[in-house]
Amino acid sequence: MDQALLFGQFDILDVCRRAQGDLYASLGFGPVESSHHVIASAPFWRLRDYGASSGSASVLIVAAPIKRPYIWDLAPPVSAIRRCLDADLRVLLLEWLPASEATCNIGITECVQAASEAVKRIGSSESERKPILMGHSLGGTLAAIYAASAPNAVDGLILLSTPLCFREGESLFRDALVSLVPNPVSDARIYPGSVLSQASAAASPVTFIWSRYLDAITCATDRAAMDIHARVQRWAFDEVALPGKLVSEIVEWLYRENRFHRAILNVEGRMIGCKDLSTPTLAVVNTADPVAPVNSVRPIGETLGPEEFQLIEYPGERGICLQHLGVLVGRQAHAWLWPQIVDWIRTRTRWARHPDGVAAE
Repeated sequence: MDQALLFGQFDILDVCRRAQGDLYASLGFGPVESSHHVIASAPFWRLRDYGASSGSASVLIVAAPIKRPYIWDLAPPVSAIRRCLDADLRVLLLEWLPASEATCNIGITECVQAASEAVKRIGSSESERKPILMGHSLGGTLAAIYAASAPNAVDGLILLSTPLCFREGESLFRDALVSLVPNPVSDARIYPGSVLSQASAAASPVTFIWSRYLDAITCATDRAAMDIHARVQRWAFDEVALPGKLVSEIVEWLYRENRFHRAILNVEGRMIGCKDLSTPTLAVVNTADPVAPVNSVRPIGETLGPEEFQLIEYPGERGICLQHLGVLVGRQAHAWLWPQIVDWIRTRTRWARHPDGVAAE
């Protein structure tokens, strides 16, 4: 089939899926986001500031380039952003805007440059304090790549269900996705979001299709769980177009060639990889999630050592629609996991300001 015709069909599918999402929102399952304002922007990104009291430590969230970032702030009971705000942290979020013809040539290097600009903006307004960098899924991958390229720019790195190592044979999802996607991936046009949604579903139908139905059945009598499930469904339908160059580099350089783990990822003329990470790192892995298995973050632990690397294994839960999102929207995750994440941030920022071990009062 002609590629233009195929992509035209996916463009239509994007519109249909967003209409389905709008239907969920009209029934009361849209996001309930915290107030924020934009403090910096460019044609393909903008920096949200959710605010906090003066003197708070800063947390910079790098959103995933797939779909919308409100998964971080879905509803008050399951909002990662609100958990951080409740801990008196200043929260900022780097959001990627839908691709256009003018931004189709945005790739990994440009995303790293955007993260650099965001960190500089935070430093200029926070008396040069370094932020904690946090990301989920491919947002965490981009955050780790930036941290490897500028190891002295941040005080810590938090990776939530984030794949970094894409070795063949260690992830059924990775192997299936690489076998399904044409080689090479074209970088010449805008990619409808549903292209990646359908590819992911084809690579792991149990993860992206059947588990959603099973989750709906198992939480049918739990009204709170069904509310979260429906809100995640609304988010999943909210497709966003992606730059062709970024899609090509994610599939070819990361998934197919594993360049970051092999330390041959070219960012601004430098070859970087996991070995360049020196920032204290907290990684959270959902053991029920095949998209980002524990093997995909173990190389960081080998690089940093036990003093600088902490791994938390989270068993997943029901009522979250997709296990890959459990760390962000799960009720159990917010009850016991997020207090640990916040404690790690507090401990890390205190140590960074008082490396002699004397905590600030």
